[in-house]
Amino acid sequence: MPDSHTSASRGRVRIARGASPWLLPTVATAALSLTRARRSGRWAAVAVPTTALAAGMLWFFRDPEREITGGRVISPADGVVQSIMPWKDGRTRVAIFMSPLNVHVNRAPLAGTVTSVEHVPGGFVPAFNKESENNERVVWHFDTELGDIEMVQIAGAVARRIVPYIPQGTKVEQGERIGLIRFGSRVDIYLPEGVDVAVEVGQATTAGVTRIDRD
Repeated sequence: MPDSHTSASRGRVRIARGASPWLLPTVATAALSLTRARRSGRWAAVAVPTTALAAGMLWFFRDPEREITGGRVISPADGVVQSIMPWKDGRTRVAIFMSPLNVHVNRAPLAGTVTSVEHVPGGFVPAFNKESENNERVVWHFDTELGDIEMVQIAGAVARRIVPYIPQGTKVEQGERIGLIRFGSRVDIYLPEGVDVAVEVGQATTAGVTRIDRD
């Protein structure tokens, strides 16, 4: 029988780090409009959309606890596998598209040490568009048991801010939270040569849970 404390922990949902600049003003406006709506009918018309927006923001910036599964490489993002492409250097790129309905906190695909966190300026076309290859991004490199693993957080048309949680030199556990992309976006992970892909295009993934590689 599962431990009740562990089960409760898995069910907890917190708000993602880095959400404050968007969330606090929205919630404050909703609270103010609800308070004034009790005294004025005009404010009631404002309270409905602002409260709905605040609820939507709370849902978007949710950060649920996850029971991290086994496997050499696990998904860094919630979303849908958009493409699987062989690279000239022998690696395989797995691109995961995150819609605004997905959890946007990203997690470490393997345990290891962060050897590089590089912000690359760029555009903001929709993340499912081929031209998103040139979007603003944060490129991560991890020193792991499989060697160097590259992961890229890509901003989309709405997601104009990527928030890394940890700096270069940090040791991470597999499934540990490493950053946030605000609103719809994409995460790419590059599997080393010789590592087979376990997912398929169109398959849903869960960060920290879905295994990306195959034995």
